[in-house]
Amino acid sequence: MPNHYRYPRKLFLSSPKNTRYRGICYLIVGLFVVASCNQSPTLPATIDQPTIAPTATFTPPPPTPTPIPLVATVNGEGIPITIFQLNLDLFMIAQADPGTNLATENIAEQVLNDLIDLRILAQAARDAGHIVEDSYLADRITAVVDQIGGEEQLATWMAENGYTSEIFLEEFRTHIAAAWMRDQICALIPVNVEQVHARQILFDNSIVAERVYNQLLDGASFDNLLAIHNPGELGDLGWFPRGYLTEAQIEEAAFSLQPGEFSQVIETNMGFHVVQLIEYTSQRPIDPDALLVLRSKAVSAWLNDRRNQSEIMILMQIP
Repeated sequence: MPNHYRYPRKLFLSSPKNTRYRGICYLIVGLFVVASCNQSPTLPATIDQPTIAPTATFTPPPPTPTPIPLVATVNGEGIPITIFQLNLDLFMIAQADPGTNLATENIAEQVLNDLIDLRILAQAARDAGHIVEDSYLADRITAVVDQIGGEEQLATWMAENGYTSEIFLEEFRTHIAAAWMRDQICALIPVNVEQVHARQILFDNSIVAERVYNQLLDGASFDNLLAIHNPGELGDLGWFPRGYLTEAQIEEAAFSLQPGEFSQVIETNMGFHVVQLIEYTSQRPIDPDALLVLRSKAVSAWLNDRRNQSEIMILMQIP
């Protein structure tokens, strides 16, 4: 099913209405956030268990009959503007923090895309039969109440940020389900795979790179030329699996070589490379950083495919 986009009205950015509750905003959204694959809680995938009413002590404000304004829909499921605005506000707060280094371009679009991805993941979890048990949801809400200092504090925060009880509870469910689905995708990445150990000499000039390559063809030492052209940098790329490096040409060259062999000059956005294979193995545990990258790429690829099958309607123009 193709994506559909329409823009009937302008969506304006705003900062939090009351800085008094910024700390609470951080806490709430921090509990919502879907983190990396190995950081979410272990959640049971229950299919035939009956629904149990939440047992949390928190009593949310009564629902309002007023229709909830939506910023977008994903396969018919709405994203409330309050959720979008809260995430956008927090992103802006974090960007203003001198201790962070966040990109400032297309922030609103990035925030909305993240929320769309969350809905897509959560919907897939439900399609797979995963149920977020009400007892687990109730425990999470109780934890929020305890951490922010009581029900009154949470109720005030919800009122200040335009939350209804339905939106608050559903947002928890969405993030928990999305985290579960994300972990199912990540679990498909094997932890022991084919890998190579390679190194490179990097040049910023194609003429010099070709000259060094010809010297290697004539029998010059790779070690000596590396020391000359990359002083202080050993050029060691370490062990890596397929799909890890940002420059696919470097990776492709490394996997095509035999130990001791070197590549022709390879041009990338970084410069000009001559790569040498040091070692090869058909099975090796993936380093944690590399595993995180492969899992992130797997989730991104899954989301891209799922987006192409989803009906996504943007109901407000994103600046």
